[in-house]
Amino acid sequence: MVDITHKTNTLRIATAEATVTVSKPETILALQNRNVPKGDVFEMAKAAGFLAVKKTPDLLPDCHPIPIEYTAVNYRIQDLSVVIELTVKTIYKTGVEVEAMHGASVVALTMYDMLKPIDKGVEIKHIRLLEKKGGKSDRKSVPQHLKTAVIVCSDSISNGVGEDKSGKVIVDKLKSLSVSVQDYSIVPDEKSIIQEKIKGLATLQYNLVLITGGTGLSPRDVTPEAVSELIDREIPGIAETARQYGQERIPTAMLSRSVAGLVGNTLVITMPGSTGGVREYMDALFPHVFHIFNVLDGSRHD
Repeated sequence: MVDITHKTNTLRIATAEATVTVSKPETILALQNRNVPKGDVFEMAKAAGFLAVKKTPDLLPDCHPIPIEYTAVNYRIQDLSVVIELTVKTIYKTGVEVEAMHGASVVALTMYDMLKPIDKGVEIKHIRLLEKKGGKSDRKSVPQHLKTAVIVCSDSISNGVGEDKSGKVIVDKLKSLSVSVQDYSIVPDEKSIIQEKIKGLATLQYNLVLITGGTGLSPRDVTPEAVSELIDREIPGIAETARQYGQERIPTAMLSRSVAGLVGNTLVITMPGSTGGVREYMDALFPHVFHIFNVLDGSRHD
């Protein structure tokens, strides 16, 4: 199956539709009056749909088992057709489109099976996905012309000992989201130098500054302190989200000292210096964190 371990749990909703068409008005009347010989078609088909949703991963090889937290089946009669709408909800790492479509299909098949003794002209039509919500697709839009900088804080790399890897992970991840980096720099892990760099970027009206390195437990690791002294409005949920994401994968993520907040209108986020830690932070926060710029832009127009 596709690897979804890097994804985060979000509310996922999908609604699918299927249409059952009969050949005569008497069949519709029998449905409405609940006097079909095989029983109450609406209730039986609904129950079959519930089972189908839960059994979807048992039948489709690449479909992940997921917790199903809500399923609803609704019917709408239009002339000689019964339109089935089935909605599925979950809070998980992957969507429920297939579950919704599978459930709607089985509802339609159950109706077909129960109606065929009284109507040989029953047909199933138009099984399709109507709507899906949740996951990264809900925050996929990236503000245009986002000025972005990446700062690597490392004494050794700034002195020419070793090569930066974590900063390049950030650049590559942003590139995959269609965000270009206008300023990429490597500085020593010294408070005054870090602060001057951030203040300079804020003066140049950079929107986003991502900093990697200097968040460890050594007395020499001063990046969080340097950033904290400049922050006008802390946004603790950003670092908390990244730490929680990491904690679910590596227990030592609890040691992260990252901070995040606004320096003026510039969002500054500190990240670990390891490539693994940076990759987890980027997966946890992006593209969702871009929504802050929509909020800031809205507040400037209020």
